[in-house]
Amino acid sequence: MTQKLIALVDGSPYSRSVCDAAAWIAQRAGLAVELMHVLGRREGGKGSDLSGSIALGARSALLRNLTELDEQRAKLAAQHGRAILEDALALLKSAGVDATPHLRHGDVVEAITEKEAGSDLVVVGKRGEAAASPNVHLGSHLERAMRSVSKPLFVAAETFHPIERVLVAYDGSPSAMRAVDYLARSPVYAGLKTTVVTFGEDTEANHKLLDPAKAVLAGAGIEAATEVRAGQPDQALGGLVAEDAFDHLVMGSSGHTRFRAFFAGSTTMEMLRVCPVPILLVK
Repeated sequence: MTQKLIALVDGSPYSRSVCDAAAWIAQRAGLAVELMHVLGRREGGKGSDLSGSIALGARSALLRNLTELDEQRAKLAAQHGRAILEDALALLKSAGVDATPHLRHGDVVEAITEKEAGSDLVVVGKRGEAAASPNVHLGSHLERAMRSVSKPLFVAAETFHPIERVLVAYDGSPSAMRAVDYLARSPVYAGLKTTVVTFGEDTEANHKLLDPAKAVLAGAGIEAATEVRAGQPDQALGGLVAEDAFDHLVMGSSGHTRFRAFFAGSTTMEMLRVCPVPILLVK
C-alpha cells in the first residue's frame, strides 16, 4: 500500500507553505497526499439548540428564521471549505503532485488522529487563519496536535523553500534517536547536508553522546557533521539555526535531563513561534 502524508489546510497564509512543503516531501519520498480541511463544530451546522435563546412567548417564526440562518451559515462554511481544498489541489497540481481532498467536520486534532493510520507524517502550518501575524500566538490546535498525533509532525513556517541544510537537535534520549532513525529511513532527507548538535560543555562525553546518531545516519549514507554547543538549547538553538542558515530543524518531541523542559514544555512552543524554518517533531 502506498504510504501517504496528511496536509492540513485552512485558508490562512500558511496554507501555501503547507502545500509547497507537502509537494516537495511527496516528490522526494514518493508519498500520496491527502489534503484535509476541518470545519469546526459550529461551522459544521450540527449546531446549537436555538430554542433556549428564545424568550417565552416569542413567535415561532423567529425560531424558524434563526434555524434557517444557522443552516445557511453551515452551507457557506462548507462552500468555503471546498474552495480552500480546490485552491490547495491547484497548488499541488501546479507542482506536479496529485492529492485526495477531504472535508471533515468536528475537532481538528480528532480528525487528524482518525486519519493518521497508514501515514508517514502530518504537515501543518504553525499558525491558522486567526493567527496570521508572526507576532501573535501559534495556531490554537498546534500544541494539542503535538501531544496527540503519533506520527511525525512537520510544522510549516510562513514560507517554504526546498530544504538543503538540516539541523538535528539531539540529547541521546529515545525520542531524539527516533528522530535520527526517521531521517535515516526517509528518502526525504537523502543527500541533504545534515548536522547533529547537542548542548553543554565541550567534553569527550558530550562528543561521544553524538556517536550513535552519527553512526545511524552514516549507515543510511548520510555523512552528518556533529557539534557540541555551549549553552542551554532553549537559548542557543534558535540562534544556531539563523547563524548557520539552516533550512530545517528536526528534534524529538520529548527528551531527558536538561532537554526535558525544552522538548516537553512551553519553550518548545516558543521555539516554534520564533523559528523561521520548518520544524519536524518526532515522538
